Amino acid sequence: MNPLYRQQAEEMAFGEIGREILELSRTELYLNLRFLDVALSGLTFVPDAKIQGAGTDGSCYFYKPDWVAWMFGRGSQKVNRSYLHTVFHCLFGHIWNGGGRDREYWDLACDIAAEHLIDGLYLKAVQAPKSMFRRQAFRRLLTEGRVPTAEQIYRNLCRLHPSARELEELRAEFVSDDHRYWEEEESPGQPDLSRRKWEEARERMQTEMELFSKEASQEFRDLEEQVRAENQKKYDYREFLRKFSVLKEEMQVDPDAFDYIFYNYGMELYGNMPLIEPLETKEVQKVEDFVIVIDTSMSCKGELIHRFLQETAGILMESESFSRKINLRILQCDDRVQEDVRITSQEELAAYLENMTVRGFGGTDFRPAFAWVEELLRKKSFTKLRGLIYFTDGYGIFPVKKPPYDTAFVFMKEDYRDADVPPWAIRLVIGEEDLCQRTAEGSFQIRSDKTTDMKEIRP
Repeated sequence: MNPLYRQQAEEMAFGEIGREILELSRTELYLNLRFLDVALSGLTFVPDAKIQGAGTDGSCYFYKPDWVAWMFGRGSQKVNRSYLHTVFHCLFGHIWNGGGRDREYWDLACDIAAEHLIDGLYLKAVQAPKSMFRRQAFRRLLTEGRVPTAEQIYRNLCRLHPSARELEELRAEFVSDDHRYWEEEESPGQPDLSRRKWEEARERMQTEMELFSKEASQEFRDLEEQVRAENQKKYDYREFLRKFSVLKEEMQVDPDAFDYIFYNYGMELYGNMPLIEPLETKEVQKVEDFVIVIDTSMSCKGELIHRFLQETAGILMESESFSRKINLRILQCDDRVQEDVRITSQEELAAYLENMTVRGFGGTDFRPAFAWVEELLRKKSFTKLRGLIYFTDGYGIFPVKKPPYDTAFVFMKEDYRDADVPPWAIRLVIGEEDLCQRTAEGSFQIRSDKTTDMKEIRP
């Protein structure tokens, strides 16, 4: 036989052996983690001689055949852990959420988050002794009382700024797969399809853990909390504010209502005389009457209140979303209204933010703010009030009656849990990272309970 053909045949046979090992690993994991059935079968095994060990692009699991055989020789737990580690990267969106972040820190944070989840399963199929270094790293990088997501670990890495030696030690301890395909460009539409597939698998997993696997839910509490945290949908805050806008006319060219055929015909026939001029008015969506209520009870931090107002005002002051003539009321309220400031221009808003003083620090009661706004409506202080945003920690007494305008409670939480709200209100949850980090479009994102429908806000 030709030596080249013999080498190719040996490589193919070796690749098949690696595939069989991985299929055995996937079956063993499935027998121990039934609620992961869809996720475990979500990757196609593809041999890859160039990859360092194994890795994924969200669709395929690329593996080096000799590496798989070597790992299997050290014990099936090694292969199981490595495969589950990569599945968790896909399941929790690590592959797609690194945009705008330091890539070195982000990759390491994702590996630490995945390994922490696996260590918390306490399964023989993935069991491995935890070194003292690993325990110390968890104590340093995981914030007590918060869900240990990759985002949380990433912020702690940025805060601690480990030395080059420390980073190398952390990588040696936690890195389990190759992330090179996380940056690879896909064909148009493919990343969205792949990501949506994993989102659906994660949502199904949460349902099974909550409804059909109560025992598993108790046993794998850390995993369930991660799934819940990741399943909270994200919305662009700019788009959210636009839901409160008012339809009105503004003096500007409306290109959608302009007929270029007659315009060009006139220019060709008469030289410089168009037959039809463009319309000088256009119906646009603008925020005009708006209320922001700030919970100034003792449980809300003044620094976070400032950040929230700065971000909200920054979006409102953009020309495409804020009317030139505005009527913005900013209320500070704990168990009673402490301050009511009327803003009529962007200049007044900027001056208020610069000199703002937080007032209150008593108990929390949401009802006085709504009663105050009801009195303003009775006095006809608003032309057309479309919405109210209440920034709070969530611990207070809600009004029973639905107000005649859309209402959103924005909860400042250190983790994903939040209080129940009345059925007529919209519930949004933000974390500290949402106030500190903007998206590429210049806004920050809001997390929402997966059952919240943004269409509840009527345009």
